[in-house]
Amino acid sequence: MKKSDFCFDLPEELIAQTPLEKRDSSRLLHLDRQTGAIEHRHFYELPDYLRAGDCLVLNDTRVLPARLLGCRKSGGNVELVLLRDLGDGCWECLSRPGRKTKPGTELSFGDGELTATVEAVAEGGNRIVRFHFEGIFLEVLERLGKMPLPPYIREELQDSERYQTVYSRELGSAAAPTAGLHFTPELLRQIRDKGVKLCYVTLHVGLGTFRPVKEEEIEDHAMHSEFCVVTPETAAVVNETKRSGGRVIAVGTTSCRTLESFAEEDGTLVPGSRWTNIFIYPGYRFKCIDALVTNFHLPESTLIMLVSALAGREQVLHAYEVAVQEKYRFFSFGDAMLIM
Repeated sequence: MKKSDFCFDLPEELIAQTPLEKRDSSRLLHLDRQTGAIEHRHFYELPDYLRAGDCLVLNDTRVLPARLLGCRKSGGNVELVLLRDLGDGCWECLSRPGRKTKPGTELSFGDGELTATVEAVAEGGNRIVRFHFEGIFLEVLERLGKMPLPPYIREELQDSERYQTVYSRELGSAAAPTAGLHFTPELLRQIRDKGVKLCYVTLHVGLGTFRPVKEEEIEDHAMHSEFCVVTPETAAVVNETKRSGGRVIAVGTTSCRTLESFAEEDGTLVPGSRWTNIFIYPGYRFKCIDALVTNFHLPESTLIMLVSALAGREQVLHAYEVAVQEKYRFFSFGDAMLIM
């Protein structure tokens, strides 16, 4: 299967640059995965599609304010984006300008509240950076860091909480699980009151989620790895849902990838924590999920390939064509899609 099989035309003006004032007022395109039928609704109407005994699985990761703006002690500005905690104060980072951050370069952020030394160049050109600070690093980062918004968003975010889900709690992501951005506390209460169980997994989203597929044959693509966790409580809820005939509905591709990574061949969900590089594309047999809430994704991305695996490539591309015609908003701050 080729990368070009997942291409579609997207006018640039449909890429949402800012979130809507009210989270759940975004539009919701419902795609019936069996018939291909399409309905146009709003996200606050999501409970209409749910029933008692279903289970909604959400990713409770919280985005690190992982973008640091500072300067080199020798002069000149520098920008780091923290990618991976290597322990002992060291992080793997993206750096700009790369040619100015050679090993040995000393950096300063927040008038010296946080300093750092570039220790090495990692595979792929990322930098290994050791930070020097007093107190708790994540608290320093909360004060000095900025949200690492996706490259297609050029507007400055006025309220950083709008790039967090209302249920985020496990700090560690470089990007938000954006399907969850549509939920409000009121909508979650309404869903619970309907008899739908809510449970949580954690997948810390890496910036590799924005990395394009370069190989024309998609099977040759090397998927990035991300750390994820399924608790015993979540596994018990999901397994009971499946035993009792309810549907397991993943909120976002990250929840979907986590569930499918921890599911046995018979669909049983096993608790645990590990890195996953699962790559889901057409031909994949889903073991755990029955439905998916997701946003609209980039052409030729691994995410549109995952969605196509669930609902069929032709049906998904047709739905995207309809979404463009109807002027849906695309990507992180855009509208949503329910595949059920």
